[in-house]
Amino acid sequence: MTGTLYGVGLGPGAADLMTLRAARLIEGAAVIAYPTLAGGDSFARSIAADLIADGTQEIVMDVPMTVERAPAQAAYDQGAADIAAALDAGQDVVCLCEGDPFFYGSFMYIFARLEGAYNVQIVPGVTSVTACAARARMPLAARNERLTVLPGPLPEDELRARIDGAESVVIMKVGRHMAKIRGVIDGLGLTDRAKYVERATLPQEVVVPLADAPEKAPYFSMILLTKGADPWL
Repeated sequence: MTGTLYGVGLGPGAADLMTLRAARLIEGAAVIAYPTLAGGDSFARSIAADLIADGTQEIVMDVPMTVERAPAQAAYDQGAADIAAALDAGQDVVCLCEGDPFFYGSFMYIFARLEGAYNVQIVPGVTSVTACAARARMPLAARNERLTVLPGPLPEDELRARIDGAESVVIMKVGRHMAKIRGVIDGLGLTDRAKYVERATLPQEVVVPLADAPEKAPYFSMILLTKGADPWL
């Protein structure tokens, strides 16, 4: 019999925002897998570190930081092969994923490679979107409002058109695209409706109006924007 693969969402960063199911699976895991970025420390592992038992086998997927897709795909190919070897040996594998596995989550790439060949179970997690909204004290959608989630790397013209036609907006993956995004929002006259959040729920967290945001933003940063009146009042 082969083992079961669990794609476990860890939430946005604070260890106590993990679900009870995620914590139980990690505590009992004989094998865990997780991504790292370009040989650095694993953010996913750092969230779960206190729950990982001594002697747990660890499968590390080193994902290069590059705009080229091929190196990252090769890393996920190797990670999936290593996980499959453990599953074939009858071991369950808990694969750690920041946020939610199916919302911009790294686990999706492992899922695509192993789903169908193995029993794969998904454990949802608190997303960065809901965490940032909570920390910014900024409700995002009520009644019949639409919420639009946009990735920061979108071309400037597309970003402008999508923000202009939206009601509430979340812009993720801000990072090196900060200047472009700020310029678009300012050009639409919406700067005073936007907030900037970086490293939500972590000790280094920053939550400020977009006008007061730093010029450079880390990858784990987000801009929240609402246009209308407060419909929840």
